[in-house]
Amino acid sequence: MNYRHAFHAGNFADVVKHAILVRVLLHLHGKDAAFRAFDTHAGIGRYDLAGETPNRTGEWRNGIGKLLENPPAGEAASLLAPYLDLVRAQNGGGKLRHYPGSPAIMQALCRPQDRMQFCELHPEDFAVLRGNLRDPRASITAIDGWTALKAYLPPKERRGLVLIDPAFEEPGEFGRLADGLAEAHRRWATGIYLLWYPIKDRDEVRHFERRMAGLQIAKMLRAELSIGTLPKPEALHACGLILINPPWRLEDELKILLPALRTALAANSDALYRLDWIAR
Repeated sequence: MNYRHAFHAGNFADVVKHAILVRVLLHLHGKDAAFRAFDTHAGIGRYDLAGETPNRTGEWRNGIGKLLENPPAGEAASLLAPYLDLVRAQNGGGKLRHYPGSPAIMQALCRPQDRMQFCELHPEDFAVLRGNLRDPRASITAIDGWTALKAYLPPKERRGLVLIDPAFEEPGEFGRLADGLAEAHRRWATGIYLLWYPIKDRDEVRHFERRMAGLQIAKMLRAELSIGTLPKPEALHACGLILINPPWRLEDELKILLPALRTALAANSDALYRLDWIAR
């Protein structure tokens, strides 16, 4: 699988990942003390959905495009509002064309006292990211994300989050994800971690989950969403996030958000979600 961000910007997996990322960042606003937001595989920060790469797949039409056309109502609407407002802000309130990647979301929700650390090894993406995010609060480094976890943790702020969202371009990425989290947690046990993963081979995912459970890290929440089977069997239709040290109210929010996103993004009646604890 090649999950380089530009090919899949704004798809259903981005919606799930970024909606949850926004909720975590807002929970960090609960204290005045500064926090650090890390993105280990940052991409280019912002995406032109009419550009060659996103337009080649068109996955955003069944992701953020679909959600904006038929947003949920009630409590789910309130929880999604900050995320959808960020997307609308990227488009000046007009027609959807631009989509904020996780660096742009972090930039929008970090306060003056907060700091950001973005890592991107791909040379072209790194250059674009630097141009897209000119912000004195941000440090942008051309470094491998796995190396960055060893180099930059713990941060001096002592509170914050780490988003680990690799491209899954090479075999063994699930193993690197588990090993990277173990190393990061040894260095910064109190940080909030968001680990994104695609679900293509369920056996591979089960093995990954067993490895995660074996790390004996407390407070490990799993959130998964499948939009149902697709006409193209090779197309991604399910993904998950493992959250380490999630804010205490986040589980209750996800009990509202995940079923609403399943309904809004479902390709067919096979769509489903899962929310449970791998470890408490």
